[in-house]
Amino acid sequence: MYAVGIMSGTSMDGIDTVLVDIHGYGKETKLKVIGYHEYPMPIDMKAKIMKACDEKDSHVDEICSLNFELGYLFVEAVKVLLHKYHILSKDIDFIATHGQTIYHIPFQKGQLLPSTLQIGEPAVLAYELNTTVISNFRVMDMAAGGQGAPLVPYSEFILYSEEHKNIALQNIGGIGNVTLLVGQDLDQVQAFDTGPGNMMINEACRILYHLEYDDCGHISAKGTVINALLDELMHHSYMKKQPPKSTGREDFGEKYVHYLVDKYKKEKPQDIITTLTYFTAKSIGYHYQTYILPYYPLHKVIVGGGGSHNQTLLQMLQKELYDIPVYTQDDIGYSSDAKEAIAFVIMGNETLHHHFSNVKSATGASDYVILGNMTLPPR
Repeated sequence: MYAVGIMSGTSMDGIDTVLVDIHGYGKETKLKVIGYHEYPMPIDMKAKIMKACDEKDSHVDEICSLNFELGYLFVEAVKVLLHKYHILSKDIDFIATHGQTIYHIPFQKGQLLPSTLQIGEPAVLAYELNTTVISNFRVMDMAAGGQGAPLVPYSEFILYSEEHKNIALQNIGGIGNVTLLVGQDLDQVQAFDTGPGNMMINEACRILYHLEYDDCGHISAKGTVINALLDELMHHSYMKKQPPKSTGREDFGEKYVHYLVDKYKKEKPQDIITTLTYFTAKSIGYHYQTYILPYYPLHKVIVGGGGSHNQTLLQMLQKELYDIPVYTQDDIGYSSDAKEAIAFVIMGNETLHHHFSNVKSATGASDYVILGNMTLPPR
C-alpha cells in the first residue's frame, strides 16, 4: 500500500516528505521508496516556530493558530510530493506525520511532568487529503514511562539489523542520536541522543554569516578549533547524563548559541563554526567511547540526516572513531535526507497493524506499546 511520511525536524530547514510502497509488518516489512521531496520551510513560518519554542516569547494563542497553519503547510508539502511522482491523493492509504516539536520535557522538572508537544494538526491533513493520518507518536511511550525519544531505532532495527553484526546508526539532524543494533536482538537495541547535530552550527551560521547552514562544511574546513570553547562545550551538563537520554533545543538552541557567540566574539567567525562542528563530532565519539565500544565492537557506522552532507564533519567523525568504517545512508542505497520520514511511515504501518514500535531499552519505557494517534478520513 502507498504511504506518505512527513518529518519536520529541530533544524527547521525544510519539510521532508517521502512516498513509500509498504507491505507486511515487523521483521516481515517490505518497503520500497518511490520518491522523496524536501519542501522548503518558509522564512516567516520558521520565525513563528522559533518564537513558539521560546519560553519567554511564546503565546498560547499563537501556538494554537500555528498548529493549524502547519497542518495546511504539511498538506501543501504532500501535494507537491504526489504531483512530482504522479500519484493521486485517493491512492494514498495513510500518512504518518511526526509534526513539529515545540517543547519536550524528558524528565520531570520541578512541578513540570515529563511531556512533549508536537504540532501540525493531523485533522487538517485527513480532511484535505481524505486519508487516514497517524500522528503524535511520542506520547504513548511517555505514558509508559519512557522519554518519548528516540523513536527512530525501531525502523532502524527493521531495515538494518544483521545477524552477528554490531552496527551503529548515527543520525545527525538538529540533534545527533545513535542507535546500536546488536545482531537481530530487539531487546539489546540501545539508543540515545549524543548531543547537538546541526542545530548549533546552523544557528551560529545565521548569526555570523547570515546563512542557514554551512554548505558541505566549507566554512568549518577553513577554521581552527578554539580550545577554550571546545572545553566549555564538552563540560555541558548533558554530557554527564547516563543513557537512555534525550535532548533538544532547550539545551542546545538559539539562547545557548547566542550566549557562546557573544562570549567568544573576539574569535574569528570561521573558528567558532569549526569548533561547533568539531563538538558535534567529538560528542558523538565521546559517547561511543564511553557507552558503546567498551561493550560492543562495532563493525560499521552508518550516518544519516542533513549532517551527512557536511564533509568536514564526516572527516572529523572518522578521526574520532579511528578504524571503524563510517558510511552514509546514500553509500548503502538509502536516502540520508528521507531517513526519518521513512521511519515514521514504518511506525505508522505498525500502528495500523496494532503492533508496537517503540524500543523500551532506548526510551526507558516500561512496556512495548503501540504508538500514535489515528485520525480517520472524514468521508
